[in-house]
Amino acid sequence: MNATSIASGEATTLLSVEQLKVQFGVPRGGYPWSGKTTLRAVDGVSFNVRRGETIGLVGESGCGKSTLARAIIGLAPVASGSVRWLGNETVLPNARRDVQMIFQDPLASLDPRMTIEQIVAEPLLTHGKDIARADVQRRVLTMLERVGLNAQHLRRYPHEFSGGQCQRVGIARALIGEPQLVICDEPVSALDVSIQAQIVNLLRDLQRELSLSLLFVAHDLAVVKAISHRVLVMYLGRVMEFGDKRDVYGTPRHPYTRALLSAVPVPDPAIERARRHLLLRGEIASPLSPPSGCAFRTRCPDAIDACAAQIPQPVTHGANSTRVACIRVSND
Repeated sequence: MNATSIASGEATTLLSVEQLKVQFGVPRGGYPWSGKTTLRAVDGVSFNVRRGETIGLVGESGCGKSTLARAIIGLAPVASGSVRWLGNETVLPNARRDVQMIFQDPLASLDPRMTIEQIVAEPLLTHGKDIARADVQRRVLTMLERVGLNAQHLRRYPHEFSGGQCQRVGIARALIGEPQLVICDEPVSALDVSIQAQIVNLLRDLQRELSLSLLFVAHDLAVVKAISHRVLVMYLGRVMEFGDKRDVYGTPRHPYTRALLSAVPVPDPAIERARRHLLLRGEIASPLSPPSGCAFRTRCPDAIDACAAQIPQPVTHGANSTRVACIRVSND
């Protein structure tokens, strides 16, 4: 599947998320006897993932990225909304084999009591109990070789590997069952920069070879730009902007997206010194008591009184149908 067909919408839609909400009851003041208030971790998020494309999911810590990813795969409770796989609700349990996850902490996601061979083979044994043992061993070794490991690693345990090697094992485990969608929850955030590049390049190569779709959660906008086709920007559980990578990075429309991009350093010192950085005022609001109206308005340099009165809904702009949740953009 080439980039043109993905951008034009010709590719098959694998995953559809509509108005998804994830909420948690949190004791007021931290005491269980004081009653509970609602934490809206994900507040009405909608997007889709097409076959063979990568959706980059970005935003500050606490914006709900990882919670959204976990809700899609069934690891977090969904309060309302829908998650559909190939048009059928919901992803789990029927699509468990087709949707896999790579976790943020590469070592903590691997069972320390199991060898690498057992860890990678587990999905095959779970979803294909009739597979012969010799075939399992062959497929495990083939997958390990594809992620840069070899037969010498089969009998070792996770603690004997570096962080980058453990992440490669996690990738092998996610891909061994030949899924169609892999959810990557900040898979490179705990790794050195050089190892990050290796893992990102590995994922891109495997995506081309296996026609994978990826939902890639990350803080690093440079990494997201390198691997994504479309980018979804979140703030306090809501979508601020969602569109083609070229539009989001080249002509960002939402003030929050522009602020995030202005914080990304440029390698050229002359260009970096001449740049105008958009510094956000204040701190990110608590999801326990978000601002009325637009969640970003308390820090937005373009906020007006109307921003406090209504929650802006994503509106389509431009030839590539970028969706922006900002009434200032909508009224321009």
